[in-house]
Amino acid sequence: MKISIVGTGYVGLCTGVGFASKGNDVICVDIDKEKVDKINSGIPPIYEQGLEEMLKKNLDEKRIRATADIKDAVMNSDVTFISVGTPSWEDGSIDLKYIEQASLDIGNVLKEKGGYHVVVVKSTVVPETTEKVALPALEKASGKKAGEGFGVCMNPEFLKEGMALEDFLNPDRVVIGQLDEKSGSRVHKLYEAFNAPIIMTTLRTAEMIKYAANAFLAAKIGMINEIGNLCKRLGIDTNEVANGIGHDKRIGDKFLRSGIGFGGSCFPKDVKALIAKSRESGYEPVILDHVIKMNNEQPLQIFELLKRKMPDISGKTIAILGLAFKAETDDIREAPALKIVDALVKAGAKVKAYDPKAMDNFRKEFPDITYCSNAAEAIEGSEVCLILTDWKEFDLSDKDFESMSNRLILEGRRILRKEKVKEFEGVCW
Repeated sequence: MKISIVGTGYVGLCTGVGFASKGNDVICVDIDKEKVDKINSGIPPIYEQGLEEMLKKNLDEKRIRATADIKDAVMNSDVTFISVGTPSWEDGSIDLKYIEQASLDIGNVLKEKGGYHVVVVKSTVVPETTEKVALPALEKASGKKAGEGFGVCMNPEFLKEGMALEDFLNPDRVVIGQLDEKSGSRVHKLYEAFNAPIIMTTLRTAEMIKYAANAFLAAKIGMINEIGNLCKRLGIDTNEVANGIGHDKRIGDKFLRSGIGFGGSCFPKDVKALIAKSRESGYEPVILDHVIKMNNEQPLQIFELLKRKMPDISGKTIAILGLAFKAETDDIREAPALKIVDALVKAGAKVKAYDPKAMDNFRKEFPDITYCSNAAEAIEGSEVCLILTDWKEFDLSDKDFESMSNRLILEGRRILRKEKVKEFEGVCW
């Protein structure tokens, strides 16, 4: 099938490369010419595991290309996915201007295009957005009626950063919200090549499924962190507790790693957006509110632990291993490291930081701390080492910490192992 995708962020580019690898012809659209040029030369503008190799392969096989010309993309495709950003307003609600603008731009092309074209909203948007924002904009610009002159669907993504391509190619399920059966059948056909159940539902239900999934996962992380904070005070290893409850099939063992909290572009943003939508609808979301409050405070648990161990950190050299919100990504959005480094700097500490992928992004926020070329350089001469991201290369041994001038190692992600490192302490264990 011929597909166009508007927006080349984590979702858009991974979706485009994934569809191309399934044998479809894909055109990616972005207003940023630099991004377009990078993609066409085989260089992804974002880091995602396996993305560069798969992009180059599909470019070589002429199944994918990028352009800044939305008319070219829509005219030469049968289905257009909207994967533009939905930034947050100060109150947590999402800004839908890019969704509306993309819909207007696509509609202007559909005005001139013959045949039946399906527009699919893939950006994460709160329930009613496709019906009340995208669809009216498409009708207004095209002069056509949705369901007759063109189709409309909503197809949420369930991609984990760092594993986005794997998740796209091997999904747990595919959710398609359809305006009508004709619209939905076109998108259903596109996903028949995937070995996953396809759930057909309404537009707003599909939107809600995405938010409900992220809210449940965020709440699960918040719950195990709350248990972890209590376990820390009672001298209990939270990991053993998580193992014990994870065998319960009703709970499951995923997302039960206590630590310094969640970050990234999805969980914090989506839970806040769902809270805002709830209040707009006249409902006060008690649990979701606590999940955000809990997660806002959780990163500083490791700072408070440090202060108990070393009350005066002014002038102390502190190594930070890991800046990204999770391993296998360069994304620092809502990363716990942001709050922790800020607290350290304000307390007068000298920070030496290392991350395999996220230092360029982190440097934009903290240009004055010291950035190191590897973990060994960050550790050398430091009095404290804080591990904040679970990169595999941070699975270190006692020998790696011998160059510290003092030996205080605090863990936020449970990457160190007792059989390899004798003395360290976890934030929740």
